[in-house]
Amino acid sequence: MRISFFATPAARLLAFGISLFGISSFGAVSHLDATKYFLYVGSYSTHIQVYEFDSATGQLKSIGPAGEVENPSWITASPDFRYLYAVSELEGKTGAVAAFSINRSNASLHKLNTLSSAGVAPCHATTDQTGKMVIVANYTTGGASSYPVEQDGRLGDMASLMTAHGHGPNQERQEGPHAHEAVVTSDNKFVYVPDLGLDQIRIYRIDPSHGTLTPNDPPFAKQDPGFGPRHIAFSPDEDFAYVMNELKSTVTVFKRDKANGSLIKIQDVSSVPPDYSGQNGPAEILIDSTGKFVYATNRGADTIAVFAVEPSQHTLRLIQSVSAEGQMPRGLMIDPSGHFMFAGNQKTNNFVIYHIDAHSGQLTATGQVIHQPSPVSFLFVPQT
Repeated sequence: MRISFFATPAARLLAFGISLFGISSFGAVSHLDATKYFLYVGSYSTHIQVYEFDSATGQLKSIGPAGEVENPSWITASPDFRYLYAVSELEGKTGAVAAFSINRSNASLHKLNTLSSAGVAPCHATTDQTGKMVIVANYTTGGASSYPVEQDGRLGDMASLMTAHGHGPNQERQEGPHAHEAVVTSDNKFVYVPDLGLDQIRIYRIDPSHGTLTPNDPPFAKQDPGFGPRHIAFSPDEDFAYVMNELKSTVTVFKRDKANGSLIKIQDVSSVPPDYSGQNGPAEILIDSTGKFVYATNRGADTIAVFAVEPSQHTLRLIQSVSAEGQMPRGLMIDPSGHFMFAGNQKTNNFVIYHIDAHSGQLTATGQVIHQPSPVSFLFVPQT
């Protein structure tokens, strides 16, 4: 769902469903399909929270805490959903990344090991498409660290640490590099790391057999000074990239060269309506599996922005700004069926479920508001 087909655990889950559960097309589910999932929620707390979700009805039921980790703000899974990896986002000191095995019959997590993230405030982690390596973005110190994955799912010793240097024009927010995300392409060749501090989208080549990163040529794509790129999402064919800029409340559309990984800007569009004049700091961005709609969270305006994708140019048009039903909406995820949107409000300690209109892409709140500490990220795992 998010990023591109196979690029994230949610998208991999769709592929898993297509091969094993008989999904004939996105959003069209046959009577043979599995509809029960475990929903793991990363947050600023002491555990990962777990729920049971029925994608046929949209109903959610709490299971409780699992996987003890301090501030597991971002969680991700191996492509086969056997293992879960969580950052431990610690401020002012070196953070960590933890590996767990997943019991898909009862949702329990068994910790395998924990390693240093080699940086302060790790805020994002991902696996490559084979599950052979894990990549972590360390926000405060700006480094991207990578780890090979052992046969039992454990993290091997850190294989590479890609650091960066410099600053941006915003003295308060861009005093140094701030890696905010790591996104691997479906061909398993590139990882893109938006750097809020340097106004760059850093680009690395990956080597899953050794778990290493090396600088790409070109090593980064430039963003306009002071924009603060935070997160990135790719069209399903990965010919276009959509970058959320936290410091300017804009989304930038880039044309992507698949051969060398380079990005060329084609559009900037505001993530808030023209009449909004308050403070705002956008957070998450994702694209639906059809490539027709892009979604983004606005912290300050406290809305979810819905964009329609223009089919020929892949540019964006804002078509809806819906209330987040809380304050500081950060995490955003579409469920495996493609029918429901989950949005986490960090400040008001709740997340909200919306129904997605398949034709218009617009969101309608279902009335389900779930209270838990500081929800940030969402991960769906199919039950056995």
